[in-house]
Amino acid sequence: MTVNKAARYAEVSKEIATVIEGEGNLIARMATVSNILHHAFDHYFWTGFYVVDPEKPDELVIGPYQGSLGCLRIPFGKGVCGKAATTCETQIVDDVHAFPGHIACDARSESEIVAPVFNSAGELIAVLDVDSDRTAQFDETDRAELEAILNSSFARG
Repeated sequence: MTVNKAARYAEVSKEIATVIEGEGNLIARMATVSNILHHAFDHYFWTGFYVVDPEKPDELVIGPYQGSLGCLRIPFGKGVCGKAATTCETQIVDDVHAFPGHIACDARSESEIVAPVFNSAGELIAVLDVDSDRTAQFDETDRAELEAILNSSFARG
């Protein structure tokens, strides 16, 4: 399954790069990335971005996403998204119900991966949050591939 997953990510990465090429608008890029990723994998239940709020830089605010209703705001340090924003490190959670302080935006969520998004200056601008309605759906392949997609989509100089 890992080989198939990596191959699928390679296809998705090329598709994203082709579609967003030349697009400078951050929201358009995020909307495209979340849409393509969400529809590429059966286990992606909720896929989207929480953006660092320039008016409240210690909070994430909902950005472009696919799936059921998301939380509108998440403080840094709260839940999986807040931890990823605080640590600037990707978080993989096999069972969200066992994660201390998990924020249940949708009770059907079972596992989650959250990766930080940096701009070309290396500043945190958002986190990509992917939830699955099945436990233990994300691994090191997801981490590496999602981080590479985010880097090529948002951190280009």
